[in-house]
Amino acid sequence: MLNKKVKYLTRLKKIPELSSAEKQVLSQVTEKFAFRTNSYYQQLINWNDPKDPIRRIIIPSLQELDMWGELDASHEHLYTKVPGLEHKYEYTALLLINDVCGGYCRFCFRKRLFTEGNDEVARDISEGLAYIRQHPKINNVLLTGGDPLVMSTRKLENIIRQVREIDHVRIIRIGSKMPAFNPYRILDDPELVRMLQRYSQDEKKIYLIAHFNHPRELTPVAIQALNMVQKAGVITINQTPLLKGVNDDPIVLAELFNRLSYIGVPPYYVFQCRPTAGNKMFAVPIEEGLEIFEQARMHCSGLAKRARFVMSHATGKVEIMGMSDELIYFRYHRAADPETKARFMAFRRDPEAYWLDDYIELVDEYDFENPFYSLFFENSRGA
Repeated sequence: MLNKKVKYLTRLKKIPELSSAEKQVLSQVTEKFAFRTNSYYQQLINWNDPKDPIRRIIIPSLQELDMWGELDASHEHLYTKVPGLEHKYEYTALLLINDVCGGYCRFCFRKRLFTEGNDEVARDISEGLAYIRQHPKINNVLLTGGDPLVMSTRKLENIIRQVREIDHVRIIRIGSKMPAFNPYRILDDPELVRMLQRYSQDEKKIYLIAHFNHPRELTPVAIQALNMVQKAGVITINQTPLLKGVNDDPIVLAELFNRLSYIGVPPYYVFQCRPTAGNKMFAVPIEEGLEIFEQARMHCSGLAKRARFVMSHATGKVEIMGMSDELIYFRYHRAADPETKARFMAFRRDPEAYWLDDYIELVDEYDFENPFYSLFFENSRGA
């Protein structure tokens, strides 16, 4: 059970630190995008600082109404095989098992799931499980949504048990921001920890993909919760998008990397902020982001600098590799189409580019004779 002291808040009027005028103005945002926070996470905000990064993560802003992007920026719908299951990469399947989180990040790339009428999350995962059984190459299953750890331990165990019964699934991943949003979900539920220990086996591990965006989220209780799941045999790693006003400072990002490495939660991915509707206020241009990322890594040991800087594009997970004076270099870290696996790409630099498509649009007509570009457009736009 959740700690009774942690209360979930879904209405701005329950946030006493906001003035009446702020609540009235921000209601325009919550009418469009869902709002949810909790009393634990609210205590991390420095309300005297209007630019506080934790506030920026969780409290609505009028800037979210700026016209930019689309709700399904990575075209996840193209890879939905049965209700609640996405299969984009050969060895990994994704199960959307929940449409609630401990808080709704204002930069969420799946905010469409929290809108009325969305039916992408499957309450019954039987079709998804059948699909996984029929595809023996799938050795990783990611449980996500929404946040799986918001679910009761009984419901989550029922899902994990059924996935674990599929012999060719070697890794179960749980994508969760609960260690940051509400670590008491773990601390106050010993049965959750025991359940994770049962199913994280010697050669079939459970991975907890944590979601810490800023060093201030790494509180003593959050670290304690992570220690508990580590002692249960769960592998812990972290991923975060690069977010303007939150972690787009090399010193802040380096501190996050280092502190994560100290507690055994190595950095995994740093994502380029997706061009999702409402997210313009968080977006950092790609080339500026690469410079921030590399400068941060200069302040880290090898164990703290293992993250890759990537974007989750419609055609695959594209790693942002480096730059010269004139060119920027990318590589498909993971590709939806086998033809583009590990493909290396070079484009003329554009300091105003936010997404791979921005570079593609600058390519001369002559360059479209290159088979790569026709393949790219078939995957990203023609599907």
